[in-house]
Amino acid sequence: MRLCELRQKEVINVCSCASLGCVIDVDIDPKSGQVLALIVPGPGRFSSWFGREHECRIPWRCICQIGEEIILVELEDPHPPRH
Repeated sequence: MRLCELRQKEVINVCSCASLGCVIDVDIDPKSGQVLALIVPGPGRFSSWFGREHECRIPWRCICQIGEEIILVELEDPHPPRH
């Protein structure tokens, strides 16, 4: 699967049934080539016009399934790790 294909998929947290947004980047270990995490945009400050406060880093181990249109992740913490 290519990054451009991942970027078209919406990320859903199965613990809260909340949409986390679409993948904007991936974190890759340069030594092993392994994907460490998916990066999704964080919540907007006041409005999306003013940019994003942070990006949410979703560890690869939290990914349950990658489907045709969505990626299911299991994040117990309502505030995923920040990047």
